[in-house]
Amino acid sequence: MMDNTPQRPVLTMKEISWFFFPLVLNVQLMSVSHSIINAALARVDDYVIALASFSVAMVVHLLFASPSYQNHTITIAIVRGKSSFRSMILCVVLIAIYVSTMLNLIAHTFWGDVLLQTILGVSPPVADGAKRVLALMALLPFFTGFRGFFQGLVIRARRTNLVSLATGIRIGALLFWLYLGQRWFNGPELGAFALLMCIVVETTMMGLFAWRCHIPLTDQNEKNTGEILRFAMPVAFSSGLQQTIPVVINAIISRLPDANLALASFGVIRALLFMLAGPMRNLQQAYLTLVEQPEDYAVLLRFFWWTSLGMALLTLGIAGPANQLIFDNIFGLAESLRRYIVLPLSLCAVFPLAYGVTNLLRAYFTATHHTVILGQATLVKFAYLLLCWLISLLIPLQIPGILLAIFLLTSSELVEAWFLRLRRVSKSS
Repeated sequence: MMDNTPQRPVLTMKEISWFFFPLVLNVQLMSVSHSIINAALARVDDYVIALASFSVAMVVHLLFASPSYQNHTITIAIVRGKSSFRSMILCVVLIAIYVSTMLNLIAHTFWGDVLLQTILGVSPPVADGAKRVLALMALLPFFTGFRGFFQGLVIRARRTNLVSLATGIRIGALLFWLYLGQRWFNGPELGAFALLMCIVVETTMMGLFAWRCHIPLTDQNEKNTGEILRFAMPVAFSSGLQQTIPVVINAIISRLPDANLALASFGVIRALLFMLAGPMRNLQQAYLTLVEQPEDYAVLLRFFWWTSLGMALLTLGIAGPANQLIFDNIFGLAESLRRYIVLPLSLCAVFPLAYGVTNLLRAYFTATHHTVILGQATLVKFAYLLLCWLISLLIPLQIPGILLAIFLLTSSELVEAWFLRLRRVSKSS
């Protein structure tokens, strides 16, 4: 992708900012939607079970649905003409069918009890609530799949502000559906219903924006359906395996004395981390779209350091000075739950840095079409957590479950970054 002969003026911090920060706003707005759902569930009758059920269901959903969340990255890297455009649509549909089938199996068959109670070890009330959530979310993969496809087209056109606009509309729709959904639901299903309906609205808007962008299509460097699948499958496999990370972490902490409290707290913190560290994943899109020469990468790297530092400071601010304002006044969390998450959220300040490094390295291997390495890196990360799981089964742990969860989340990200860095150095040498 990069060439030693400059093809245009070197990328500037201003160009990166105009491209990157609308996508940051998109991630922030998406994370706000999950936090709004948590705030709504914190006000239902049995809020601990509701929060824990929705948290577990989201983890399971992402475990199977994560391949469709890479559609925007694959679209940016692959779609160039009408042939690849049609082939990508076929890929989106095939992935959505697979994901929807798996969610229905978990929600309606005994496999759900095997996964939730036997493997993850959650209590029967939490497992029952999670299955009700997954039943409602079985249609979601079709909408998230096409949303990612439309987002990729719009990002290629460098109209990232439209992505954020669609997500802003989604927030308004979410508030409406949460209000309306209280007529029919008073548990974790309320969150699933509102999430499904607001994403339907967002996907519709993204489709309209992609149609209006009039992206130029050429016949150069076209890939057929088979070639796209060979490129996409390692990316999808890596993305799917990434979502086993919170699943394994949930399985570890669900066997601790404070299991339900730890699961509920982990759901709240992961929603916040999605807002505070999630923007760093947009470094992949910035790299794939903007970096054309080595000098561009140096500027992007400098941008990454400043951005990750800002996210770390924001995390510390929310954990400390703004704790009561956000968790009590906005989220409506009980004081015991609010105090329980102060220290673990403070430790999350290092996570944006680790997550940003990983995404820069993932972008490099995606741009050079070495996507198999991405799957290898996630396997290493997964193996590390499996080892931690086995150790937790052999050695009884007497520490707060949420502290253990944050340690595992951060350390596993550092393990993946370390492996990718080693592979990049070996490729360069």
